[in-house]
Amino acid sequence: MGETMTADQATFLLHDLYLGTLKRESATTKKILEAVPANKGDYRPDPAARTAIELTRHIAAADNRFVETVINGVFDTNPAMIPENVKTPAEIAAWYEARYAKNVDALPKLSGEQLTKIVDFRGMFQWPAVKFLMFGLHHTIHHRGQLASYLRCMGAKVPAIYGESFDSAEAKKAAQAYKKLFRGVGDREKHYEVCVTPGRPVRRFFSS
Repeated sequence: MGETMTADQATFLLHDLYLGTLKRESATTKKILEAVPANKGDYRPDPAARTAIELTRHIAAADNRFVETVINGVFDTNPAMIPENVKTPAEIAAWYEARYAKNVDALPKLSGEQLTKIVDFRGMFQWPAVKFLMFGLHHTIHHRGQLASYLRCMGAKVPAIYGESFDSAEAKKAAQAYKKLFRGVGDREKHYEVCVTPGRPVRRFFSS
């Protein structure tokens, strides 16, 4: 399916193949963005590499930019997308989630003609708009992998990406172990909160 892609083909790609994948991958991307420690944004593994916060902002902005390419029918090279007051990893992740959800909700409303509109990418190639969805996803996965590799070096936990990570598996085992502590507690079982700190479990009860 190249430049001669039909409207029916583009609609099939969007609805039957792309939409579900985009939603699942964006949830994973958000987990990686918000896992970056707020006090380690300047970390970079090499002087030539982006800092953690630069990479976080790049992923959040670019992932939306590629989806908006399909919606608007043009690839916008303007890098000024995330508001300046959105600064911490948690704030960037929240901004990313809200904007991406809005953009993905707009995709099913596009016509076959909009999906097949030829879009220029920096003068390098011209594709039907719908193809930019997977192009953008591949770009995100590439940089998301970079950012995930930063996490342990910054002393952060790596969330589950494709299947459990070591950290998510350990957290799951810890949660299951603490849950066993409360078996047979009775009505109080409905009114407790478990705070998991590596190597130091804390049980905190509260009333309803």
